[in-house]
Amino acid sequence: MASWWSAVHGYNHPSLNGAATAQLNDMAHVMFGGLTHEPAVELAKNLTTLTPDGLDRVFLADSGSVSVEVALKMARQYWIAKKQPRKQKIIAFEGAYHGDTYGAMSVCDPHNGMHQLFSDCAENTFFCPTPSPNFGQTCKAEDITALEQTLQKYSHEIAAIIIEPIVQGAGGMRFYSADFLSKAKSLSQQYNVLFIADEIATGFGRTGKWFACDHANISPDILCLGKALTGGYMTLAATLCSEEIASTISQSEAGALMHGPTFMGNPLACAVANASIELLKKNQWPEQVKNIEGQLKTGLSNISSIEGVKEVRTFGAIGVVELETPVDMQRIQPFIVKQGVWLRPFGRLLYTMPPYCISTHELHKICEAMKKTCEFHRDTQGKKS
Repeated sequence: MASWWSAVHGYNHPSLNGAATAQLNDMAHVMFGGLTHEPAVELAKNLTTLTPDGLDRVFLADSGSVSVEVALKMARQYWIAKKQPRKQKIIAFEGAYHGDTYGAMSVCDPHNGMHQLFSDCAENTFFCPTPSPNFGQTCKAEDITALEQTLQKYSHEIAAIIIEPIVQGAGGMRFYSADFLSKAKSLSQQYNVLFIADEIATGFGRTGKWFACDHANISPDILCLGKALTGGYMTLAATLCSEEIASTISQSEAGALMHGPTFMGNPLACAVANASIELLKKNQWPEQVKNIEGQLKTGLSNISSIEGVKEVRTFGAIGVVELETPVDMQRIQPFIVKQGVWLRPFGRLLYTMPPYCISTHELHKICEAMKKTCEFHRDTQGKKS
């Protein structure tokens, strides 16, 4: 699981250990309000260079969920600064997952996700159907109709669209059309609504490109990053935006974005993030991810014929088995551990998102464990504990 998809370089990496140790010996933390420091400046330069064009300002915060909170707040404060205070609502998508904090929950799927107990928090969100069709297919008019109709009717109230580009992660592990993503971005421009891309799960190579937005050749107005940002070492997130958004907020009556977490821009985390980005540049991750994708396709190909398996899908360094019925975690988790691997199924999904450095032998072991787990799930359906 790469520690929930973050440890892309594996564990105990000497370069990341060295970066953390060197920074610890220099300065562990200093407030980022009114001050700055070299690791944060270097990281901001790295991120604005790597990310799609037009994302020239960086806000460094604590975690992926917080980066979404910042993005939502940024979008809303932008429209307040533009003297359009009614534009405060958000468009999100069914099957979406954007984090566990309150604002992030408000744009997660309110019915089928892990936050359905708190569905009332989504009162300022318009939900459109899950993006479709599948990756590699052309988006038809009917696929985008609901989004366009929502924008036609409510754009005067809408601050932004938020979407997980190409891959809907913890909400269902779905891979959807790059053409849909491109059309959604075009509609946001047409109806004067900001476009937020949540790349917390997909950023830094997971889908075979630096960022999933690159599959559609789009640049969002706001971009959320986290997870693999520090190679799984430290909690850190970044919210990037355009110069126009940043300057509009900064030149408004408020004078600054109304958000300031204690550990924003933490030097330790920034130093490790810079080292992680350098490792990605050196390690030829595109070839690593391509090899993982090829092996997952081969290794999981014989699972689809197992009774109770609905679909097997792979994309980049992601392998997913969707079952017909939810797994019994009390049974499944110990069974998986006995196979000598660590996977963390949820609902009807059994999946892997391994570190890019995984060996052929290790990945083969994971694929075999997934096959045996599907067979175990089939054989234990309906049996009492």
